[in-house]
Amino acid sequence: MKLVATGFLVGATIVFLLARWWEVNGGPGWTGYVRAAAEAGMVGALADWFAVTALFRRPLRLPIPHTAIIPTKKDTIGGSLGDFIGENFLSEAVVRDKLERVGVASRVGAWIGQPENADRVTAELATAARGIVTVLRDEDVQEIIEQVLVRKLLERPVGPPLGKVLEGVLADGSHRRLVDLVCDRAYDWVTANHDMVLRVVSERAPSWTPRFVDEMVADKVFLEVQNFAWAVKTDPEHPMRKAVDTFLIEFAGDLQRDPATIARAEQVKQQIIDHPDVQRFIGQAWGTVKGMILDAAADPSSELRRRVRDGLLSLGARLNADPELRAKIDGWLAEAAGYVVRHYRSEITTLITDTVARWDAEETSRKIELQVGRDLQWIRINGTVVGALAGLAIYTVSQLLF
Repeated sequence: MKLVATGFLVGATIVFLLARWWEVNGGPGWTGYVRAAAEAGMVGALADWFAVTALFRRPLRLPIPHTAIIPTKKDTIGGSLGDFIGENFLSEAVVRDKLERVGVASRVGAWIGQPENADRVTAELATAARGIVTVLRDEDVQEIIEQVLVRKLLERPVGPPLGKVLEGVLADGSHRRLVDLVCDRAYDWVTANHDMVLRVVSERAPSWTPRFVDEMVADKVFLEVQNFAWAVKTDPEHPMRKAVDTFLIEFAGDLQRDPATIARAEQVKQQIIDHPDVQRFIGQAWGTVKGMILDAAADPSSELRRRVRDGLLSLGARLNADPELRAKIDGWLAEAAGYVVRHYRSEITTLITDTVARWDAEETSRKIELQVGRDLQWIRINGTVVGALAGLAIYTVSQLLF
């Protein structure tokens, strides 16, 4: 394009020289019109060449003021570009309006509601999970588990929170299922261990009592124990059950308020943590979890990936069917985006200005010229043509007037 634009200048120059020579040597009158048009075309071509060149470098390497604009004003241009983007693209009103018109929640719901897209997202999440787990150093994670989680567990008394949890369980009666299970197992155990009762009675009976007496006593004891276990099992209001409830309620209160019970709970906690098996479990915890994550992420048919996929499909269906949920999510996104542009707009625009500031001036000028230079050469071509037409018009008017 530079050659084409320069060709127009050369062509205008040749036409001007030929027309001028002909005009001086007695050529016809119309040669003046040609000469004037070519002369004006030369002037237009040279002026536009100077203007286009002055954007990127100094014409003819002369230190003419206000030339090489892009290399010398690079940082100023970068700052102005950052300010322009910050004011016109990163304003809170613009961002909120764009998010409202886009309808992010609706689009996301329609997209992830399709099985193939849910499969794709699940696969990407699995890849990301594998990458994160692989990058994490085992010793660092193990140190976090031991130094943070275990230490926090040791620092905080375990009695009061356990008492509060137990109190909540007792309040809604959830413990009764466990009591029922214990009672059922106790009755079954008594029923299945008649011989053990007989043996215990025989061992504890005096040596001088006849054996048949021991068996009668053992049978009586067995029946009484069995009847008692049956009564506890079948009667929800049995005194034994109420005694258990009373004990648990008092124990829950003691765990929260009795210093001796709290101290005892701390001792038990310490004994559990210090147990070799528990220490071994803590040491192997991350390795076990890591292996589970890697296996689940690598297996497309794993329960974890199926749950993630089903969760995505469910979320997509809810977003498609629930306008209130869509509005709520869009509102959250608008608030988040508004917060970001309010507090971090300057940091975002600084990224532009700092990046431009790090560019080499000459290299920047060359890259911009390669991007827009083709269109700028059309300015030179148009300057030649328009200049020639303007020169012809001016010469014609002057001939008519004078």
